[in-house]
Amino acid sequence: MATPTHTRHLVPGVLGDISVEVRAGGRGSPRPAVVTVHGFKGFKEWGMWPSLGERLARAGFTAVSLNLSGSGVDDRGEFVYPERFGHNTFSAELEDLGRVLAALYRGAFDVAAPSSLGLLGHSRGGGIVILHAARDPRVRALVTWAAISTVERWQPVEMRRWRAEGVHEVKNSRTGQVLPLYPDVLDDIERNARALDIEAAARSLDIPWLLIHGTADEAVSIAEAEALSTVANQKHIDFLSIEDAGHTFGATQPMPAERPPALDRAVDATLAFLAAKLA
Repeated sequence: MATPTHTRHLVPGVLGDISVEVRAGGRGSPRPAVVTVHGFKGFKEWGMWPSLGERLARAGFTAVSLNLSGSGVDDRGEFVYPERFGHNTFSAELEDLGRVLAALYRGAFDVAAPSSLGLLGHSRGGGIVILHAARDPRVRALVTWAAISTVERWQPVEMRRWRAEGVHEVKNSRTGQVLPLYPDVLDDIERNARALDIEAAARSLDIPWLLIHGTADEAVSIAEAEALSTVANQKHIDFLSIEDAGHTFGATQPMPAERPPALDRAVDATLAFLAAKLA
């Protein structure tokens, strides 16, 4: 198997450029592609993503990772675009993912169009890939890590204050930065409630789906994974709960010298599933 090469690309997104990285070997011939989507306050260089991309590429996949245009970060993971972050919405993220896939299929990333397609999303990115998979017949396999089951993430009293003040502040615990969130995302949820119904999308899926969640997830309760598993097609869903694992399965930024066992279990299960379903 050819040694994977690593290239960087830009795709015009809703709120600015989408930064994309592609790891692949044998770029001239079609092979299965796996596109990974980060979560809220996440980015493609965070924690486990670079090493996961490398493992996917060495396993024979075209591994595509991206910074959504509303992520607010540059290629180093620094929050240098707070206004983009502040105006981000779920619909913008769906549109960004669609634009990256369009670029992948037209050969804009210096690789052949994929022979099959898998999506992998973490947290909010998990919700995004569920929504996209439900409307894109090219998606042959789905993996979610700690996925949200609903876009309704805020309490009514919080949303009323947010609208009254025109901004909701979010602290990045990693950097200490205070980031703005404008009411755009609330407007998006109100206007596009049906299109953003993650459980309805999950119910409609007719493709293999590996759902992974930690029982000690402090950010997205495992009850959300159970809700998704309940509505999913039972012929196609594999639900892996990892005992005592948190929201990122032990991954941090930067990554610890010794890889967390929970993360290794999630990665190993993911690679085995994708190899079986995208061959």
